[in-house]
Amino acid sequence: LFPCKMVDPTLAEMGKNLNEAMKMLEDNQRKVEEENEKKYARKDIPGPLQGSGQDMVSILQLVQNLMHGEEEEETSQAYRLQNVGEQGHMALLGHSLAAYISVLDRERLRKLTTRILSDTTLWLCRLFRYENGSAYYHEDDREGLLKICRLVIHTRYEDYTVEGFNVLYTKQPVIYISSAARTGLGQALCNQLGLPLSCMCRVPCNTMFGSQHQMDVALLDRLIKDDVESGKLPLLLVANAGTPGAGHTDKLGRLKELCEQYNMWLHVEGVNLATLALGYVSSSVLAATKCDSMTLTLGSWLGLPAVPAVTLYRHEDPSLVSAGLTSSQPVEKLRALPLWLSLQYLGHDGIVERIKHASQLSQRLLENLKNLDFIKTSVEDELSSPVVVFKFFQAYSNRDQTSHAAQASTIQHPIISNERHIYDTFNQWLGEQLAQLVPASGVDVVELDDEGTCVRFSPLMTSAVLGTEIQDVDQLVDCLKMKIPVLTSTLQLREEFEQEVRRTVGLLYIEDLSWPGLGIVRYNYHSNGKNDDKQEKELEKINTELLKKLNELESDLTFSLGPEFGGQKNCVYIGMVTEDLDVSELVETIAATGREIEENSRLLENMTEVVRKGIQEAQLQLQKANEERLLEEGLLRQIPVVGSVLNWFSPFQASPKGRTFNLTAGSLESTESTYVSKAQGTGTTPPPTPTASLAKQRLPGQKIFKRSLRSSDAFSETSSVSHCDDLEKMDQRPPALSPSQEQGPLETERTEEQKEAARATKTDTEDVQSDKSPRDCTKVEEQESQR
Repeated sequence: LFPCKMVDPTLAEMGKNLNEAMKMLEDNQRKVEEENEKKYARKDIPGPLQGSGQDMVSILQLVQNLMHGEEEEETSQAYRLQNVGEQGHMALLGHSLAAYISVLDRERLRKLTTRILSDTTLWLCRLFRYENGSAYYHEDDREGLLKICRLVIHTRYEDYTVEGFNVLYTKQPVIYISSAARTGLGQALCNQLGLPLSCMCRVPCNTMFGSQHQMDVALLDRLIKDDVESGKLPLLLVANAGTPGAGHTDKLGRLKELCEQYNMWLHVEGVNLATLALGYVSSSVLAATKCDSMTLTLGSWLGLPAVPAVTLYRHEDPSLVSAGLTSSQPVEKLRALPLWLSLQYLGHDGIVERIKHASQLSQRLLENLKNLDFIKTSVEDELSSPVVVFKFFQAYSNRDQTSHAAQASTIQHPIISNERHIYDTFNQWLGEQLAQLVPASGVDVVELDDEGTCVRFSPLMTSAVLGTEIQDVDQLVDCLKMKIPVLTSTLQLREEFEQEVRRTVGLLYIEDLSWPGLGIVRYNYHSNGKNDDKQEKELEKINTELLKKLNELESDLTFSLGPEFGGQKNCVYIGMVTEDLDVSELVETIAATGREIEENSRLLENMTEVVRKGIQEAQLQLQKANEERLLEEGLLRQIPVVGSVLNWFSPFQASPKGRTFNLTAGSLESTESTYVSKAQGTGTTPPPTPTASLAKQRLPGQKIFKRSLRSSDAFSETSSVSHCDDLEKMDQRPPALSPSQEQGPLETERTEEQKEAARATKTDTEDVQSDKSPRDCTKVEEQESQR
């Protein structure tokens, strides 16, 4: 890692140890002995500190075990560690060097930190076209804006250092932020600065012209005038070069003119600032170079771990200590050391290449999305948009678009609201599926005010860390193509499923717009005067058994109990479906299966009572039978000795009488038929199960709930086959009977001419039959003459 001619052996040893430590931490192949030790390790309970201490290898091994844990559960974290790369090692080395340099003498430390700060600031200002700027390095990306606010307060309020909040009370400052800014940014600034929330003004975005995510400049102008007239002081404006949601850029040129008019400070932040390092920069982003300050997050753009964010700013007194942008402590200036090392390792070309690669990934995805149906994109500039936001959307074919627009302009119609909620649910499911299928793409789900739930692809924030390539984008498009038909078919069949369930007796449709699937159904339990608690238990039992039965069917559908939190109880949730789903068969099967389970449940419930009554009735009948036997046998036969002698001389013949208990009928029956037939009868045939009638004829390989998409072709093929079978049967029929054979006894009523004609016809027919012998023909003639 370090050349052999290095003078300081400590630095060489530090680099060597860091290199070995990183190799050990990134090694996922562990030995069996280490696995055995891990099984007995108490990870959750801290152990005592060993008195003799441990070596570095043992400590690093412990760190490795804590980092990786179970490989099956933290594969994503392991994947991120594998893509740190050598440039990441340089950033990590910077933290170690910063700790080592801090022990130098004060003069050497001052010279070294001054060189590191000046080099890093100069490189960044040249890379991002920010002339004559100063830099502040901070760990939290919001800390730079906080320091800028303090700098502006110290500049605009001359007596702030002496008077403090009394100066702010006489003339309240106002900070303007966009409504599309990061959530909680304004509240965080007010809390850190000690200002009331009334000092924060949220500027709405455009509603009539331009992008719906850009700040409304005309409305901002009116807000500033109103604040000036009310005695407030417009202090600072926070603009976006790439909003956190959609990646749109505000009209920075017009905002800069407005800030100069009212003597306001303009601060810009956003992911699109990374494109300033490219050869071609859009004019909207290029205007950010004229702003008063900007915040750069180089760690995510370049895939550098643990590097600070940078806020570049211009001020007459850049060493304003009271604002906190500069410090007299040399150790704090060493924050830039990891970035200083990483920038030198990557070089100018390496930095530009990484940002350019991320922009090419966005363009590749955007070009593919243009050719897909039912996909709506929300990008600001199709030629150079580094953030791609898209969503699944299907036009309303059964409703008038004009009426929708008229209703939306006046008041939000409930139907439109429900449809948007459904689309939000479907896009939430789509984003989660794409992120799971293609984790290297780094897509996520974002909530926008106007578009609703969308899927966002921002490679500038994820590609360097995840190692996203062109093939990952192509795989993302392929997965999207597979999911679109499922979304469209499910959306089309939702209404049909709802109608089928509502018209089916015994089923209850549960409306839940947040469920991404066909719908939710509940089997209604017909209570017989039961209380609510018992009815609820029976309902839960039946629907749980219904879900189990449905999952046992060989189908492509997914049946579940719904989400873990916030879902309806005692319901069956049906997931996404395809276009060949037979909704009527599905609903019929659910209803029939529910009835079967309910009947079985009632049978088991009533079994105890039926058996108890049957036993009581059997006891009464047995007692009655014993009394009848005593009357038939007589009193003498009951005496022990006399009865035996009497039975020996004159045996008593009595037919055996028994009883059997029929569980199906719930009654006692005689066993006389069993003794007569010498075989036990099976009783009445049980009724067929409700699901038995649902077994429809299916093609080979066709699963349940699937309807054939080629029904017409199948019908024609079946018709042709049946027609051929009929022809074959006609060829195999026996010869036609003669009129004499058909008439039989009526032959005596015929005239002689009719007999001769019949006889001639018979002769001609027999001559045609090739399988008849002459002897058979003679026999037929003799039989005819005898008649």
